[in-house]
Amino acid sequence: MRAVAGTAVGPVPNNAGLPACRHPQQTRRGTEAHSPPTMSRPSRLPGILFALAAGSMWGLVFVGPLLLPEYPATVQSFGRYLAFGLIALPLAWFDRAKLAQLSRADWGEALKLALVGNIVYYLFLASAIQRAGGPLPTMIIGTLPVVIAITSKLRVARDGARAEAPLAWARLLPSLGLIGAGIALVNHVELQHLKSDPHADLTRYALGGLLAAGAVVCWTWYPIRNAEWLRAHPDRSPRGWATAQGLMTLPLALIGYASTWLWSLWIDNGGAAPGGAAFPMPFGPRAADFLLLMFAIGLFASWLGTLCWNEASQRLPPTLAAQLIVFETLAALSYAFVLRQSWPQIETLIGVALLIAGVIWAVRTQPVEASADAHPN
Repeated sequence: MRAVAGTAVGPVPNNAGLPACRHPQQTRRGTEAHSPPTMSRPSRLPGILFALAAGSMWGLVFVGPLLLPEYPATVQSFGRYLAFGLIALPLAWFDRAKLAQLSRADWGEALKLALVGNIVYYLFLASAIQRAGGPLPTMIIGTLPVVIAITSKLRVARDGARAEAPLAWARLLPSLGLIGAGIALVNHVELQHLKSDPHADLTRYALGGLLAAGAVVCWTWYPIRNAEWLRAHPDRSPRGWATAQGLMTLPLALIGYASTWLWSLWIDNGGAAPGGAAFPMPFGPRAADFLLLMFAIGLFASWLGTLCWNEASQRLPPTLAAQLIVFETLAALSYAFVLRQSWPQIETLIGVALLIAGVIWAVRTQPVEASADAHPN
């Protein structure tokens, strides 16, 4: 699941130590040399493509709980991020110069992001998918473009975050309305599908929805906070920051996985799977499948997906980047229907079309950052 920036309403501090509002480069009637440069629409294409790549890989996280339904959500969550942390170890050697630039406060920030945006988020999401299936949690997570865009617009960013060109609500709401309508339509189809199933457990389904809402809370906070750091440090490497989060995820995942193992041993000498059968730790009844899937998701969805989203977050204004999270929803829906081995209904296709229309509208109407040029490798 898993960054977009929060809005920054304050002026950027100047190096001379003068009040920013009096800085000659920020006067309304300054010369062209003193005016903030604008980013042309073609220059946004790399950021949009990075967002598309991130969404395609993040959609894979919805596949794991469906392919391994007998594995508890805790095992899948800690397993995925244990793999992510192990993958980050050799990458840290190549990024050692970039990691050395991080301060103690930066590492603390990476730890917070790893806990909320990785561990807690996926615990909620995996639990939701196991209880409600794939489509409903996917569509609840699909509200993120609307929730994050509105939160980014209303939130006052922390000091140091780069300023975003102002955007009137009248220009923002049409794209949000299209995305929201698409999400609502697909959700309606899935609810009708549930009601037609005589074996459906509405209580379990509702619990899955609540857990997915918890995931939305986590991933509303994470991308805004993550991108605020990136936008406050445009000279830092998005790849190095992704690796730093992987390193901070490793001890959290290791503690969580070991605690889950010890807890299962203490409860019933081996643990219990969701169906009540004995669950063999440490890698479960399908060890090879589990390890392969965890490392695949850890590599593509966790590290590479985070890297691509970091690149997008440094290149795009926050309200635009927020709406491009819809790519994750579209990818996850596609994977879910492939696993279901069925074609989506016409209402679902209309909903997807509305989602895509909302994204296109957003891309064509968003303002751009004054300075988003620093993208060290």
